[in-house]
Amino acid sequence: MGDSVSRILTACGRKVVKVNLVNDRGIHICKSMLAWKRFGNGETPETSGMKGDHLVGKYYVEFDKHYKAEIAELVEKGMAKEEAEKQAPLMLEAQEMLRKWEANDPEVRALWEQMNGWVYDGFDATYKRLGISFDKIYYESQTYLLGKSLVEEGLQKGAFYRHEDGSVRVDLRDKGLDEKVLLRKDGTSVYMTQDLGTAQLRYEEYHPQKMIYVVGNEQNYHFDVLKLVIGDKLGKEFGKSIYHLSYGMVELPNGKMKSREGTVVDADDLMEEMVFQAQEKTSELGKDFAGENVQDLYEMIGLGALKYFILKVDPKKNMLFNPEESIDFNGNTGPFLQYTHARIRSLLRKAADNGIDYSETTEMALGKAEKILIKAIYEFQEVVQTAGSSMSPALIANYAFDLAKEFNRFYQETPIFKEEDCGKRNLRLQISELTALVIKNAMALLGIRVPEKM
Repeated sequence: MGDSVSRILTACGRKVVKVNLVNDRGIHICKSMLAWKRFGNGETPETSGMKGDHLVGKYYVEFDKHYKAEIAELVEKGMAKEEAEKQAPLMLEAQEMLRKWEANDPEVRALWEQMNGWVYDGFDATYKRLGISFDKIYYESQTYLLGKSLVEEGLQKGAFYRHEDGSVRVDLRDKGLDEKVLLRKDGTSVYMTQDLGTAQLRYEEYHPQKMIYVVGNEQNYHFDVLKLVIGDKLGKEFGKSIYHLSYGMVELPNGKMKSREGTVVDADDLMEEMVFQAQEKTSELGKDFAGENVQDLYEMIGLGALKYFILKVDPKKNMLFNPEESIDFNGNTGPFLQYTHARIRSLLRKAADNGIDYSETTEMALGKAEKILIKAIYEFQEVVQTAGSSMSPALIANYAFDLAKEFNRFYQETPIFKEEDCGKRNLRLQISELTALVIKNAMALLGIRVPEKM
């Protein structure tokens, strides 16, 4: 989504800087570190054969399993569940590890760097496969101290206050929201702390007209608070430039894919499944790609199907992603558009093989099908501008689908090589070539490659 919007805004003539934020510190990181230290027996990506981010994720799950067991044990001894969650030894140890991290404890920091290195290697592999890159990566470990200083600034201004439990909070009840913790009672930071620091850094480095955050709709409240804290409470002008590009959740049909703990579907598993589906579907259709780079084609079709199926839906809506439906070569799917492009390229190769130079045309009356296609091609730039102003890749996806549908109707109803009038034949080949170019460019704005053969 963020990748596609950045491509569309660039096509609209805007200067776009793609940045990513990695939450590389905090209690969630300490949970994985502690679990690995306690139960890992020195396991590494090399010894396990697991991708680094998957390995660290495994220990996050491991922490949760042992933590729940400790809570159950304390409850059995008569402690209230809420109190047991706070007093469980593993949680207390994780909190102590976070305090040590913030105090620059060398042992904790060394383990943190080692495990984060595994995660980044894993992230890089996933982004590379998706065809996504960033101009800059911010790390929470580099922004939370600036965030803390902004909280201190707000305290001195009287914009924030220190609660009786020692935490620092902001009161937004006058804005229809509630009180928000900005620093915990032990002085450690929360997500909002580092988001204040990151926003300040983004502004200082780039002075953007719009600071777009592409984050799911479960964080709508968080970004409402962020804008108010920066703009209203801290009085910083750039608070107005913050824009939360909120998107709906993507759900999957049960049992369709491998999932971890029955709740999370991994991006790598999803991509692997899509490439497998592309291979299966191609085999079913009896396609033969002898001598071609067939694995790259499966990758193109599988990831194209995945991206298109998600991007064709209005960003704000929740959606159900069905892998089998997305890989269909008919209907509003990525493979249908890829197939239409490949079909046109095949048509143009046939013209070249037959020595047809279709660059020359004469003045002539246009048929209805030709007019519809030319009009649709002409509308592409306007659709791109509208998609840019509304930050909606769905407009590009559905435009490309309508164009492909029109071309396929034109192809079925209008003779090309059987047309005796050379001028008409050449015009139809030119229209076909332009259609393929527009489909290719539209798909590129969605981060999707199109094949020459399929």
